[in-house]
Amino acid sequence: MTAEALPAELRRVIVQLARTPRLLVACDYDGTLAPIVADPTQAKPLPESVHALRSLAALPATTTAVISGRALRDLATLSRLPAEVHLVGSHGSEFDVGFVHGLEPEATQLRTELQVAVQDVVRGRTGVTLEAKPASVAVHVRRAEPDVAEAVLDAVRSGPAQWDGVQVTEGKAVIELAVVQTDKGNALEALRHQVGATAAIFLGDDVTDEKAFARLQGPDLGIKVGDGESLAAHRISSTTDVATVLAFLMEERRTWLYGEQAPPIERLTMLSNERTIALVTPDARVTWMCHPGPDSAAVFADLLGGPTAGHFSIRPHASGNGGQRSPLPLGQRYVPNTMTVETRWSRLLVTDYLAHGTDSHRTDLVRVISGSTTVTVDFAPRPEFGQVPVRITPEAGGLRVQGTSEPMVLYSPGVQWEITSDGMHQSAKAVIELTDGEPVVLEMRGGTEDLTPTDEPARRAEAEAYWSEWMKTLSLPEVERDLVARSALTLRGLVHSDTGAIMAAATTSLPEEIGGVRNWDYRYCWLRDGAMTAQALVTLGSNTEAEDFLDWLHRVLESVPGPERLHPLYSLQGTGLGPEAVIDSLPGYAGSRPVRVGNLADQQVQLDVFGPVVELIAHLAQATGRVRDNDWELVTAMADAVGKRWFEPDHGIWEERDAPRHHVYSKVMCWVTLDRAVKIAEAYGRELDDAWVPLRDQIAEDVVKNGWHPDVQAFTTAYEGSDLDAASLYVGLSGLIDPSDERFRATVTAIEAELRSGSTVYRYRRDDGLPGDEGGFHLCAAWLIEAYLLTGRRTEAEELFQQIVDTAGPTGLLSEEYDPIAERSLGNHPQAYSHLGLIRCAQLLSA
Repeated sequence: MTAEALPAELRRVIVQLARTPRLLVACDYDGTLAPIVADPTQAKPLPESVHALRSLAALPATTTAVISGRALRDLATLSRLPAEVHLVGSHGSEFDVGFVHGLEPEATQLRTELQVAVQDVVRGRTGVTLEAKPASVAVHVRRAEPDVAEAVLDAVRSGPAQWDGVQVTEGKAVIELAVVQTDKGNALEALRHQVGATAAIFLGDDVTDEKAFARLQGPDLGIKVGDGESLAAHRISSTTDVATVLAFLMEERRTWLYGEQAPPIERLTMLSNERTIALVTPDARVTWMCHPGPDSAAVFADLLGGPTAGHFSIRPHASGNGGQRSPLPLGQRYVPNTMTVETRWSRLLVTDYLAHGTDSHRTDLVRVISGSTTVTVDFAPRPEFGQVPVRITPEAGGLRVQGTSEPMVLYSPGVQWEITSDGMHQSAKAVIELTDGEPVVLEMRGGTEDLTPTDEPARRAEAEAYWSEWMKTLSLPEVERDLVARSALTLRGLVHSDTGAIMAAATTSLPEEIGGVRNWDYRYCWLRDGAMTAQALVTLGSNTEAEDFLDWLHRVLESVPGPERLHPLYSLQGTGLGPEAVIDSLPGYAGSRPVRVGNLADQQVQLDVFGPVVELIAHLAQATGRVRDNDWELVTAMADAVGKRWFEPDHGIWEERDAPRHHVYSKVMCWVTLDRAVKIAEAYGRELDDAWVPLRDQIAEDVVKNGWHPDVQAFTTAYEGSDLDAASLYVGLSGLIDPSDERFRATVTAIEAELRSGSTVYRYRRDDGLPGDEGGFHLCAAWLIEAYLLTGRRTEAEELFQQIVDTAGPTGLLSEEYDPIAERSLGNHPQAYSHLGLIRCAQLLSA
C-alpha cells in the first residue's frame, strides 16, 4: 500500500505533524504493529513497521515508543524491536528504564492473592489463559468458546475485580487486574514530558488505547486501527495501513529535518531595493524575504524551513509537460547593471525586482510573468516565521492576507485563485494561461492594503535606472570587470538606505557546516564589516555609502557612555540587539539547526572595530580631498577608545564564544587606528594629539615582541599560544611591519601550509569551543592573495583568485565560506566580506 491510498485529510495532518520541533511517535502492539493471531505468543510485528519505527527513532528530535498491555519482558522478547524504540508494558506500569511505580510489600502481597484467586476462576476452562505480569494478572479468553469466555469474564468482574486496591482494564477478549495505576494515557504523558515533545501521534486498536487517545490535544494525532467507537480523529483499517502511516511519517519528517530539497547556497540570487532583500532560487521561487526590514521576521522562510515556512513560486504547469513534473529553467541572470532578475524557460520568462520609490514602511515585490504557456503560481506567505495563522481573502484586485500585524496584499488583477488550508495557514494557487504580448503582473505589497493598479513598466524602469545610473559613476578594474560590477551592486544592495547601516549578509542561519550548529544571524550592522564595505565602494568611486554609514555611526555613539564602550554590532536602526533566540519551528537549511535570530556577539569585546572606521575615513578623505568635521570627531573618538583599551584581551574578529585572548589582529587594528589618525591629521591640517605617535609605536613594539612565535616561525593568533590565524596576515597587509620583512614572509608561508586547502583558506584550525567544522573563508583567501602579491608571488595570487572566481554562483554571488571537499558554498549569502575581498583582489591584480 502506498501513501496515496491513505485518506487525503490524514495525509495532510501527517505532513503537518512531521514538522513539529520534537515529535513523539507511540503505538500499541497487538492489532497495531502486529496482526491479531489465535496464539498471542506468535504475534510478530510487520517488518515494514519495525523498519519505519527504527528509521524514525534515528532522526533528530524524534522519539518512538510502543505502549502495550503485555508484560515488558514478554513484549521485548516477542517484538524484538531495536533498542532505539522505547518499550512500555503492562498498560503503562512498566517502562524499559524500570518501573514507574515501585511495588510496595502490600502491593506484592495483593498481586499474589490476585493470581491465586484468578487461577481458581479459570481452572478447567478450555481456551482460557492466564498471563502473570510484575504488577498485574491478565486473563485472556480469545481462544475460548463464547459462552466459556463470557462466564470467565463475569466471574472475574464480580470477584477479584471488586477487591480494594485493584485496577481493572478491559480490552478485546482480555481483562487485566493490576495492583498499581495502569493507564496508557499516563504512560504517553510520562514519555511526552521526558522527551519534551511538542506533538505526539498515537496509533491503537483496543479499547485500552482510548485512554491514550483521550490525552491527545492541539497538534497531536490519534489514529484508530479497525472498527469500533473511538476518540481518535482518524481511522485506518489494518496493521498494513499502520506500516504505511509510519513510513509516510518517516519520509515527511526526514525531508523536513534534512531539507532534502534545499537549493545550493551559491545558486541563490538576491533582490534588493536598499530597504529590504529577497532571495530567489534558480527555479523562480522566492525562498527568503523579511518585512518590513531585512532584519525583521520572515514572510517567506522556505530557505530555512521548506515550503510550509512560506514561499512564492512560479513554474510551468506540470500538465503542460505530459503530466510530468515541471521542467528545470534554462537559465537565470541579472539584467546587466541592475538588481532585476530574469528566470527563463523555453516559453516562459519570470522577471523579479523590488520596487523603488515606495514609503519606508512598504515592501513591493514585483513579479512579471510572460510567455506562451500555462503556469502554476503558489502564494504562501507565512509572516513571523510562520508562527501566526494566516487567512487569505480573494478580492477584485487580488488577495488580502489577514491575521498579520502588518497589512499585506497580493495585487493580481484577473487571476483566479484557489484557497487551501493546512489547518493553520491558508495558501493560494492559480493556474494561468499566458499569451504572447500579455504579461501577468503580480505585486506582493507589504505594509499597505492598497490594491489599486500601478504602471508596472514605469516601476521597472525606475528600479533599473536607480542601479544602472549608480553603476555609471563607478571606476571598475579590468580584471573580472563584470564580476566586480556584480560585487559592487551586491554591496550596495546590503546598504540600508533609510539609516546608512550596512548588513554583513542578507540571511540568518545558513550553515557553516551542513547539519551543524554553527548557524548565525548576520542581518545586522557590524562596525568592522560596514566600514570595510563602505571602503570598498569608496575605492570604486562611490562615497555616499561611506558618508551615510559614518553618520549612522555618529548616532550610535550618542547612545553609548564612550567610544571605548561601542558594541561590535547594532541593529540597522542603530540600537542594541535583543537576546539571541531560536526559531524552534524551523528545521534549518538542509537540517542545520538551530535557526537563530539575534546575535550574542553584540555583547562581546572586539577591540579591532576602531581600526576599520578610521581606515574608511582615511580613504574617504583621499577620495574627496577633505575630512568632514564630524568624521574627524569619529577619528579622535576611535583613537581615544584605543588609548583606553588596547592592552586588554578581547574576543577577536571571529567572535569566538570562549575566554578573551590578546589577539594579534586586534592589536594590529588598534595600531591602524592611531597610524591612520596621525596620517589624516598631517595630510588635512587637523590637530594631532601628542599621545598618538608614541602610543602607535608602543603598540607596534608590543605586537612584534609578543605576536611573533619563533618556534612556529609566524605571527600567531594571539600572544598566548602557537596556533595560526589568517587574520594575522594583517601584520604585513596593514603596514605595521614591512611586507619585505622575513617574519611576514614566513607567516605567509606558515598560513599557506596550515590553513590553505585548494581554492580556499580557513580562518584557523584550533578548537574554538563549538562542535563541528566549517568551510574556508573567501575573505581569508583574499587576504592571502594580497599577501602573495606583497611578497612577489603573483602567479600564486592569480591562481588563487581564479579559484575564488570559479566558486561564484551563476549570477555572480558569493557566500561567506566554501567547502573544498564537497565543492559547495556555506554560510550566509551573499556575504559582504566575500565581495569586498573579491573587489580588492581584482583591483590589485589590475594595477
